[in-house]
Amino acid sequence: MTKVLIMNGSPRVGGNTSRALKEMIDIFSSEGVDTEVIPIGNKDIRGCIACGYCHKEGKCVFDDIVNELASKFEKADGLVIGSPVYFASANATLIACLDRLFYSTDFDKTMKVGASVVVARRGGASATFDELNKYFTISGMPVASSQYWNGVHGREKGEADQDLEGLQTMRTLARNMTFLMKSIALGKEKYGLPKKEEWQPTHFIR
Repeated sequence: MTKVLIMNGSPRVGGNTSRALKEMIDIFSSEGVDTEVIPIGNKDIRGCIACGYCHKEGKCVFDDIVNELASKFEKADGLVIGSPVYFASANATLIACLDRLFYSTDFDKTMKVGASVVVARRGGASATFDELNKYFTISGMPVASSQYWNGVHGREKGEADQDLEGLQTMRTLARNMTFLMKSIALGKEKYGLPKKEEWQPTHFIR
């Protein structure tokens, strides 16, 4: 079965980010896609300290939810990252988690489908959207798109229900993501994954 891991970066239980993600979950369910939602925004997660432990031991030196997420991410066909917008960027707790999750894991993420979802009162949504998508595009992960940038508007709990276009964007996103994941699965069976070249690191400070 196709599996999607969903990371909710909001610290609010049942808030507008949860509402946006639920719209996707309902579509995933109807399309036969298994989902698991992990709340991140209310966790105590510190940032990366660039210690290099993960390169030696295969996991982060801080043994918290990040290491738990690693195995779930490896088994998933797709990853959805949802975040509220704080000062034109994602929740800092979520970013700390993503930095460590993507850096400390060495499994091949090629062709896992990624989708970012942002929820804002008014502005900063597109900046946060771009911020989250960078984790996918540095990892060989196709980015699922929708009919508009993947955002829903609302501040107080329940206000997202009024953004009918935003909720429609979530439904379209889930359908497009499902199509991508299933198409990639078929492509992998017939063609395998794209050939990888040996990495050629180029440093600008000699």
